[in-house]
Amino acid sequence: MTPILLAIACLTLVTLSYGGLCAASPFGDCRKCHGMGHGLTTDRRGKPKRGKDCRRCKATGKRIRVGRWLYNRWARIYRAGTDTPRPKGVR
Repeated sequence: MTPILLAIACLTLVTLSYGGLCAASPFGDCRKCHGMGHGLTTDRRGKPKRGKDCRRCKATGKRIRVGRWLYNRWARIYRAGTDTPRPKGVR
């Protein structure tokens, strides 16, 4: 197999795998708070305690994956373009 065909096969496999991941699990952990929904601070004794709520994920700890975001955007545009009412007299 030539290197170009091998590269195309690998890219296709990675793309299909990521698409399957986005379909099966559309939400991933927030990158800022690592899925906890809040930051960690320490008190005067050095014990960890809950910090402020994460502003990026709004304290949910989850974010939408890029592939799912793109799919949602595409589907919204597609639905908006195909659900236009028909003129009267046209079936």
